[in-house]
Amino acid sequence: MSSPILDILPQLAAGAAHTHALGFAYESLEGDRVRIRVPWREDLVGDPDTGVLSGGLVTTLLDHVGGLAVWVALGRFEAIATLDLRVDYMRAAEARRDLIAEARCYRLTRSVAFVRAWAFEESPDDPVAAAQSAYMLASNGGRGLGANLKAGVEAGQ
Repeated sequence: MSSPILDILPQLAAGAAHTHALGFAYESLEGDRVRIRVPWREDLVGDPDTGVLSGGLVTTLLDHVGGLAVWVALGRFEAIATLDLRVDYMRAAEARRDLIAEARCYRLTRSVAFVRAWAFEESPDDPVAAAQSAYMLASNGGRGLGANLKAGVEAGQ
């Protein structure tokens, strides 16, 4: 796959202030599946008694990798917004272990991208959580504002 997005995936994975602060790191792209990692850190733990990473971190990780999968599917960077994100937690993450997230955009329409993602330690076959999400695309297709209006129609008519 040759695309300008491939050159900037590492920056998109970790370059924003919040992803940098959380320690997100680009791992790989295999076909249409993008993978990122968040290293275990004590300040990211949700339950100090168990040492398990916070559920909010898992949700953020799945949402972010989902966005990366959309950009991979588009082959370019453009503004997107999360419309819907459902996360099913299947088990607690293992204590003191890095968490990996993988996502694939399985359907693109003109205005919405649909993504499935998984968070896990070793294999997506044993997920901590799975996500189903939808992202709104900047669907103007390069047209300017008002392109959807009929030519010659004036205000109030």
